[in-house]
Amino acid sequence: MPVTCGIVGLPNVGKSTLFNALTETAAAAAANYPFCTIEPNVGAVPVPDPRLQQLATIGGSAKVIETQLGFTDIAGLVRGASKGEGLGNQFLANIRETDAIVHVLRCFIDDDVTHVEGRVDPVADAETVETELMLADLESLEKRVPALLKKAQQGDKEAKVQAAVLGQALELLRQGKPARLTDPKDEEEARALKLAQLLTSKPVLYVCNVEEASASSGNALSSAVEAMAASVGAASVVVSAAIEAEIATIPPTDRVEYLESLGLHETGLARVVRAAYGLLGLQTFFTVGPKEARAWTIKRGTKAPAAAGEIHGDFEKKFIRAETIAFDDFVSHNGEAGAKEHGRLRAEGKDYVVKDGDVLHFLTNA
Repeated sequence: MPVTCGIVGLPNVGKSTLFNALTETAAAAAANYPFCTIEPNVGAVPVPDPRLQQLATIGGSAKVIETQLGFTDIAGLVRGASKGEGLGNQFLANIRETDAIVHVLRCFIDDDVTHVEGRVDPVADAETVETELMLADLESLEKRVPALLKKAQQGDKEAKVQAAVLGQALELLRQGKPARLTDPKDEEEARALKLAQLLTSKPVLYVCNVEEASASSGNALSSAVEAMAASVGAASVVVSAAIEAEIATIPPTDRVEYLESLGLHETGLARVVRAAYGLLGLQTFFTVGPKEARAWTIKRGTKAPAAAGEIHGDFEKKFIRAETIAFDDFVSHNGEAGAKEHGRLRAEGKDYVVKDGDVLHFLTNA
């Protein structure tokens, strides 16, 4: 499932440092000047899930394969991007192709790291980026909606749906509010809104990049961001990108000890990935066998045939049923045989909505 989060923000807030740590590579050059990142870098990041190792141990699996989430490091935005300032046009095009926005905000004071606007104010930075995205959407819809209304008046049913939902989005933008607050009345309008690819209709996760000393509890700047995010129904996570970059260079066997020395129980990046996963309305199902235990990504509400299609397109077309065991039942009964013996293995048909943590085996026509 090709799901990608775009890492955005003003220049010099730690975007590329965060991306490097996420992907444990130096693919994105992190340097102290604007527009260091010009071409978007893309990396796939494993979604941390302790359940997978439990299943692999019980199933005697030779290999463990985690599900992954894509992250794109996008060039830094500056005020005026909606009018093409800086790398504005490229920034807006790159972000349009992502499913969600991970907005990195500078929540640390360091005179050695320049700020493009000469001050450290993460809430103002968030507003700068959001304003540029809203201006770009506003310009787009002010051209599109009148044309759609004209078609709708001529009896075009599809244009009528689009005009209704995009007209609502346009009114919100004129009030200085993002398009994500649009409330489609049905699935048709929801689909039309999604196809419009409005920048401010994408879900947002704010990542507060703090200094090392504040990595475990945050600081006054990150608290201000948390309050701002809560007021607009968004999520926020505290991370020290510098610590995460250091962790990425440490052998996995030594990372727990290093984290404990800093008073941390897990990496900030694990929280970022999980938060982004939840932000997109994603969930996980598992397949378990002697060769491998594997996690798979699906949208919440996905039915069994579509879940089978994530493994192979033919599985969805030729779907018969899904042998299903809930994660807790698989663990408590020590695997498939025990779950079956205790009546916890169920045969589910085409209308079954897959639950998070389901262990599935799909039966298909030859």
